[in-house]
Amino acid sequence: MIADFFRSRWLGEVPIGRLFWRDMMLVGTAINIVSSAAALILLGLKMPLGLVLAVHFAPVPYSIFLALAVWRTAEKAGGARASLFMLGSALWLIATIVV
Repeated sequence: MIADFFRSRWLGEVPIGRLFWRDMMLVGTAINIVSSAAALILLGLKMPLGLVLAVHFAPVPYSIFLALAVWRTAEKAGGARASLFMLGSALWLIATIVV
């Protein structure tokens, strides 16, 4: 089931709107916010910095996967709308890694 989730997105079988808005912007952003909040809590509890950073950056591989999946799907679709999704995913990825 999880493999199907990743495979369908990687192969561009999921509509670009759903992939961008729901999977990346909504779910991906929520995962990043929760991870950052957990890292801040751990930092406040004076946990080791390595653990804090590991928790904070744990969603990065998933974020990269989502951004690449959007790019792959958008390339298949083509057009101005697809270009906007590609730009949006790149900006989102930068924002989630920096913040």
